[in-house]
Amino acid sequence: MAAKETKDTKAKQPAKQPAKQQPGKKGKGEAGEAPEQGSKPGRPKANNAASARLRTRYFAELRPALQKELGLPNLMAVPRLEKIVVNMGVGEATQNAKVLDPAVAELAQITGQKPVITKAKKSIAAFKVREGMPIGCMVTLRGDRMYEFLDRLLNVALPRVRDFRGVPVKSFDGRGNYTLGLRDQLIFPEIDYSKVEHQKGMNITIVTTAGSDEHARALLKAMGMPFRLPGAN
Repeated sequence: MAAKETKDTKAKQPAKQPAKQQPGKKGKGEAGEAPEQGSKPGRPKANNAASARLRTRYFAELRPALQKELGLPNLMAVPRLEKIVVNMGVGEATQNAKVLDPAVAELAQITGQKPVITKAKKSIAAFKVREGMPIGCMVTLRGDRMYEFLDRLLNVALPRVRDFRGVPVKSFDGRGNYTLGLRDQLIFPEIDYSKVEHQKGMNITIVTTAGSDEHARALLKAMGMPFRLPGAN
């Protein structure tokens, strides 16, 4: 009899309720847990609305016009910018490494990106340079920062050069890349004239995907590069 009562008691016990889920945690099959298809967790999406003005203009207007001008059958064959390298050499750093600090700060203000220190690849006794000695700084720009920097260079910085008559046409390297030399950093409005102790020159190398100098020249000219007229000094 006791065994029967025990069995009936077990039968009358209510079924176990599923464990309550702690707030803030979602089940395996709940909506919102899995990331969107094609996206990777931890990596923010690109904001296409914040693209640089020159980049938007290139893909919307300049690239189709260049394809027609150069007679290219494929739109993907139209030359485009790949990267821009800004290099600032500081010769005084061989005597005093602290003079690199203002150069690094100014180059960061101009480009909007933290520069890296460049070091000598070999020793030169005549210039008192030893291998591995810091001699300057450089920045490599890609993407929107590259287009934004080129836009400011063409429309703001170069027009501030005294007696400016255009940039030289013969500064291509034969492989579609163009190098421009600037004598001082004061042409950029980001630099405060009152805080500059020494003028520092820099080299700006524009690397393109063009296979020839003619195609690279057409690309830069379409973007607004003010090339010097033939015969001008």
